[in-house]
Amino acid sequence: MVRYAVLTSSDMGAAGKREDTSGDMVVAMMSAAGHDLVERAITPDERPRITEYLRKWSFNGNTDVVLTTGGTGLGPRDVTPQATIEAIEYEVPGMAEAMRAKSLHATPMAMISRAVVGVRGTTLIVNLPGSPSGVKDSLSVVLPVLNHAVEILRDRHRGAHPVR
Repeated sequence: MVRYAVLTSSDMGAAGKREDTSGDMVVAMMSAAGHDLVERAITPDERPRITEYLRKWSFNGNTDVVLTTGGTGLGPRDVTPQATIEAIEYEVPGMAEAMRAKSLHATPMAMISRAVVGVRGTTLIVNLPGSPSGVKDSLSVVLPVLNHAVEILRDRHRGAHPVR
């Protein structure tokens, strides 16, 4: 079981003018996989606030994985990747590359995703798109490896690596 947090970056969502359907998709998929939601928030697309959440949640010891939604495109308010890079100690590029590769089967717009995956302390931080369909495509790629990644980060892995 993975303890996870969901952070949605959305000016409209933070103002109460839009429902957080992408965050709802994250919760639905993670809950279906048997994982435990420990934190959830919506913040405006403001780099310092996003970074603050990522640092706080990865420092508290209660969160194995932080899943962000929104703010990964090319727009001037899309700052989640920059905030994530500020918060993490190192990147896990294979996960971000795999998400983009899978999403390219659904839309060529996946090429302009700037999603980042990285680690702060023993917490994995994964940027997901801001649409429910984008969340579904991307999270379905990394979901099968989350348990193993958390075991390694928390130094709880024993035995062989999982196989297909």
